Amino acid sequence: MKRYVAKRLFYLIPILLGITLLSFAMMRIAGSDAVIQKFDNSGIAVSQEVIEAERTRLGLDKPFLTQYFTWLGGLLAGDMGVSHVSGADVFSTFISKLPATLLLTATSILLTVVISIPLGVLAAVKQNKFTDYIIRSLSFVGNSMPNFFVALVLMYLLAIRLGIFPVITTGISLKSVVLPTLTLTIAMSAKYLRQVRATVLDELSKEYIAGAKSRGIRFSITLWKSVLRSALVTIITLLALSIGSLLGGTAIVESIFMWDGVGKLAVDAINMRDYPMIQAYVVWMAIIYVCVNLIADISYRILDPRIRLGGDET
Repeated sequence: MKRYVAKRLFYLIPILLGITLLSFAMMRIAGSDAVIQKFDNSGIAVSQEVIEAERTRLGLDKPFLTQYFTWLGGLLAGDMGVSHVSGADVFSTFISKLPATLLLTATSILLTVVISIPLGVLAAVKQNKFTDYIIRSLSFVGNSMPNFFVALVLMYLLAIRLGIFPVITTGISLKSVVLPTLTLTIAMSAKYLRQVRATVLDELSKEYIAGAKSRGIRFSITLWKSVLRSALVTIITLLALSIGSLLGGTAIVESIFMWDGVGKLAVDAINMRDYPMIQAYVVWMAIIYVCVNLIADISYRILDPRIRLGGDET
């Protein structure tokens, strides 16, 4: 296990370098100028000399590889640079947005698990019965609606019409996080409960279920101690992907509700061509996905000893 974890961590180095180099190159060939965009956003008319001076100050007049290795050297030293737009320290700004994203991620995942696992198991146990049809129909509806539509519907019903929750979030609080959490949970729960149902049905068709029944073991015990444990491998895979995307921020939902997380920060940075902030977001996303996938792989080994990691014997 230790050898496998060390190998995966070693693989993290070329993956991060490749991602940062690729994103750095794509931003530079995007066909826009960060300095011109900065002055356009401020509404200030400046001469070409001022633009060139600002480009020199930010180091944008240097060759591409020089810019990249200068940024990479600062990153390894713990310095992610300063924003081209606000002049604020990139690392401090990025860290200040993490609490909002972490809260939204935690509440969305928790509510998704609470909803999708029991309903998925219930749909599988009640296969082709009225309960199963209702749950599958609701999941189909939830899965077919895009997040922005769900967000607008919830905003209209719960915020504008009923006035239960604020239309636009004014800070990080449990009341403000309800609407964005519900928006994300509806789509994720609809997808997860179908996967849980399919996995549980597959387990219920195996021979050990019939063997347990013939030995007089109660179905509820077999279901929760054997079937659900086998289904957790699939559930963890789905959760790992969702946690990665949620920790990276959900740009559409955060922008609609003005939730001040890293997703909204990334959208604002892209619109203003704030390269250092975009690079910070790219590095964050790369680290999150690699770490979450590593944790998921280790969880597989704990839940199912039959799974071999890196070719090691179990």
